[in-house]
Parts: sequence; C-alpha cells; structure tokens
Amino acid sequence: QEDVYNHYWHPMQEELEEDLTEFIRHYLMRNGLFVNKGDVYFTLKDRVSDRDALEALKEIAIFAKHYQKLLQPSRESNRSLQMVLKRLNRLEVTTTYPFLLNCYDDYVNGKISADEFVEIVKTLENFVIRRFVCNVPTNQLNKIFPVLYGQAQLQNSSNLSQSVKNILQARNYPKDAEFRTRLIESKLYGAGHRAGKTKLILESLEAAHNHKEQVPFENLSIEHVMPQTMSSWWQQNLGESWQIDHELCLHTLGNLTLTAYNSELSNDPFTRKRINLLKSHLELNRYFERVSDWNRTEIEKRAEKLADDALRIWPWFGEDEIKPVNVQTV
Repeated sequence: QEDVYNHYWHPMQEELEEDLTEFIRHYLMRNGLFVNKGDVYFTLKDRVSDRDALEALKEIAIFAKHYQKLLQPSRESNRSLQMVLKRLNRLEVTTTYPFLLNCYDDYVNGKISADEFVEIVKTLENFVIRRFVCNVPTNQLNKIFPVLYGQAQLQNSSNLSQSVKNILQARNYPKDAEFRTRLIESKLYGAGHRAGKTKLILESLEAAHNHKEQVPFENLSIEHVMPQTMSSWWQQNLGESWQIDHELCLHTLGNLTLTAYNSELSNDPFTRKRINLLKSHLELNRYFERVSDWNRTEIEKRAEKLADDALRIWPWFGEDEIKPVNVQTV
C-alpha cells in the first residue's frame, strides 16, 4: 500500500497540489457524467469499487500527466500544441478540460495526430470567442463539454476534429452576421475576465499580420483611444452628443488598441495621443496614420475593419465563407 501511494498518489499530490481535487472531478466527468465539487470523493469511491483499485489508480495517474500539461502548456513538447493550449487557458474555460483529457489521451496513444489536436483546440477557442463576443451565457458549458467526446466518437471516430465542429455548430454558436455586428457594437472591455479575453482578441488581430519579428505582448496593455475620463477637450471635440457617444463607444472594439504608453496617454487630446500611438510598431496603431480626428463615426469605421479581420481569424465552422488566417505568434 505504501509503495502504491509513493509511486502513484504522492507524485500527483506533489504536481497538482491545490488542483488535485478539481483534476479528479474533471477526470470523473470525462465520460459525460456531471460531478458537483462536493461529490468528488463519493463519486470516485463508487467508481473505483467497481474495478480493481490499483488499475484505476494507474489510469488516474496517466490522466494526471495530461492534466498537468493542460494547466501548464509549457510542459508540452509540441510547439504548436503548446501555443494553442496557452491561448485557450487565457480564455479561462476550464469546463473544456473533461473533453480535452480524452483528446490528450488519444494524442499520446497515437489515435489522433498533433495537427488534429491543434485543430480541435482552435475550434474550442473559436467557439468560446464567438460566444463571448455575442454574450451567450456560459452556464451551459458544463453540460456541453463533458459529453462532447462521446458524441463526437459516435458521429465519426475517424475524424474527431470535424465531428467536434459539427456538434458545436448546434450549441448556440454565432454565425458570421451576428459575430460581426456584435464585434462592432458590443462593449467588449469590462471587469473580471472580460479584459483578458478582449486583450487576446486585440493581440490576435495584431498577430494576424504575421510579422517575422514577434511582438512582445506581455508589456502591452489595453488603451481606450477616446478616454474613460472625459476632459473638456474631448467633450468639445465630440460635440453636443458627447455623453451618448462616450457611453455607446467607449468599450467597443473600434475604440480599443494595445500600447506600452498607457500611463502617458491618459486622457490626452487625440492630437497628442495620435503622436504617441504612431511611435508604436503595432499594425493596430499604424491605422491612425490616416485618421486626423476621433469620434463616433471614426470609431465605428475602425470597428468594421477590425471585425472583418476577426472573421478571418475565427471563421465559422460551416462553409468556408472567408479564408482563415493562421495566428501562431500570440
């Protein structure tokens, strides 16, 4: 018993620490059963009592290694898979983990290739990003992902990535028209997880230009071109409708960019902000070369351009309406 503990259970405790219970929960859910956080111990006990305890522990230890790579993608040796998992982690959708545990096990055992696994993770990112932009409630994700692997296997076990797309299309997955409209109009920036997701969207829009020299996004922050705190200059520049325009446009995609000059820009007039934005090497900010004023019309015009770019980065799963763009540098 002590040997079993030292060989299997203790290494999991050492590696996963406070994440161990949540791992066991996701492991138990990978076959489609939803498990509440308070029921993990009893569910595991019932599950193991039906089979050899040592064999069950061996399997749990294998899946624990998969889980470590989901939590820390830098442990994954395949660079492409590592990058897409890092992106997915930034979206903070741990609800995908029961499904991804099965995919990881298939990948490790040679049932799916690295390329197919990468495509599956990109599909999940696409699904989550589109639903986030379109404000689709997230409370159904706990029901969607635990059963997804089994459903995909039943549909077509020889092409898992395509089966996943087919199934997720029918799970409140926004089509192009809705996605584009909401990208232009929605208040993307906000408290909690919204800022992190919005920054990933902006980084992806920048990375889609495929510069040979990688942009260090870690040092950049989100900048509101029309500032959150309105000065008298901005009020006068926007005119009588400044309050309405500020409320409607402040947190929308067209008014957001990335910069390392955030503290310096503050609520400066646009003429001064523009000078600093043009010092940037980002394509997102090169846009301002051809803009001399900043108001609701210009914000909406830029949002339309960025929305069109986003449609190529996260194309709809169905017909190839728009040629996809490969984003590898975020």
